[in-house]
Amino acid sequence: MTGFARVDGSHQQGEQSWRWVWECRSLNNRGLDVKLRLPSMLDFLEADLRTLVPTQINRGSVMLNLQLQSDQPDARPRLDEDALAAVIAAAEKVSNLTDCAPPTADGLLALKGVLVTEEKSLDEDDAAALGAEITTSFQAALEALVAARGEEGARLARVLDGQVSVIDTLTAQATDIAGQNTETIRQRLKDQLRDLQTELPEERLAQEIALLAVKADVREELDRLTAHIASARQLMTQGGPIGRKFDFLVQEFNREANTLCSKAQTIELKQVGLDLKTVIDQMREQIQNVE
Repeated sequence: MTGFARVDGSHQQGEQSWRWVWECRSLNNRGLDVKLRLPSMLDFLEADLRTLVPTQINRGSVMLNLQLQSDQPDARPRLDEDALAAVIAAAEKVSNLTDCAPPTADGLLALKGVLVTEEKSLDEDDAAALGAEITTSFQAALEALVAARGEEGARLARVLDGQVSVIDTLTAQATDIAGQNTETIRQRLKDQLRDLQTELPEERLAQEIALLAVKADVREELDRLTAHIASARQLMTQGGPIGRKFDFLVQEFNREANTLCSKAQTIELKQVGLDLKTVIDQMREQIQNVE
């Protein structure tokens, strides 16, 4: 289920103040995949923050990014002379082997590790105080993300409810058509016998019709479809995560629709079965977005 949330926060520590922004996004995913990005100085918070996510979200690819700023000036970049020497040596070797132009100064400085900027450090007490404020802000960001996902969930619920209603209507149509199966089979068998210029005793004809009717009987499939419709509507009203259960239910819907198509003795019934499969496939796509 998709969603986006942004929460700002701030914290004052003596003469130093901190400002931050949590940006939280979620995309569709069959399971729960959490990607958390923190400044390295706050790595000690990662484990605790990760444990908070499953308490609010059960499914989705969740990206949580913290942007942290301080009113103190950033540390000046420091030249790592050992790294620079290693890069220059490698560049000279490449130049000798390939006869290419030597590297420029700006090119060398742009390489990762040549210029190093030391991140701000905090003592233990300051880090704990800042971490507590950021954790509280993180919880607010998660709640905002859940609210955004809930809004999309409400839209999806309306779509799914419409699709279940279509399945209900098609199931009723299939029930009406299936009720005419015996007479349809009787007439078809008589037409085939007439074309073959063959006659059967009425008793034998009744036996053949009964045998074909049993093979074409779809009442069990229609009863199961009706039960699945009731289960789908119950799932949509019970609250909580329903994505996995609904995904399984869609598989059951599809199984009954396939059997209905294979047993159909008339074009009308087969068409209803194909229409069912179409709606069920559409519903399967939507279910992948549900938590």
